[in-house]
Amino acid sequence: MKKRISLILMICLVMVFSLTGCVKVVQIGHEDEVTGNKAFNAAESVEAIWESQAVPELKEKAVELPKLLTEANGTLKSVASKYGKYSMGDSGELSFVVKGKGQVTEVNTEKKAGYMTVQLDGYNGPMVVKIQIGSVFKGAAIRDSLSFIKYEDYTNQVDWAKISQSIHDVVAKDVIAPAKVTELKGKNIEFTGAFTVDKPDEILVTPAELIVK
Repeated sequence: MKKRISLILMICLVMVFSLTGCVKVVQIGHEDEVTGNKAFNAAESVEAIWESQAVPELKEKAVELPKLLTEANGTLKSVASKYGKYSMGDSGELSFVVKGKGQVTEVNTEKKAGYMTVQLDGYNGPMVVKIQIGSVFKGAAIRDSLSFIKYEDYTNQVDWAKISQSIHDVVAKDVIAPAKVTELKGKNIEFTGAFTVDKPDEILVTPAELIVK
């Protein structure tokens, strides 16, 4: 009887030793060294597609902003099926990809979510046109406008949000900074970008391209 108990205890000890011997403590951020799966890096993902895919698609899809505003006649949802894209198929936030020219009438850097106000060429309506200049960017209009970036391709909501933030980082670095926006009041510009419908009397464009004339 004692021999049987001793044998059982020995087997149990061997099993416990074997199990604990397989446990490895992994430092956060180094999980890929064990799993073989590379950790998600939103900044690298966006840098890889920005110039080669994102900007070309936005420039190809962009509708002239004066045309869009004139056709909408104050109700942007009325031209959603023609020019817009909803974030959830046929619902969610409505975004448009646009392009335009105009004169910068105001540069506001007092708030972190800075902007420029533009008097749009070819449009005399009541809609106020603003272009985001950071350092904080609102919304996710560019991300939501791109056809090849889809929520279901990402692991979770956090990674999805990081994609938009990384797009804004690239916009700040590659679009806003070279334009020297604090010096643009009174100057003419051309822009391509996207905006999400929010307020009935103004639009806030996130630029993907900004050219100073």
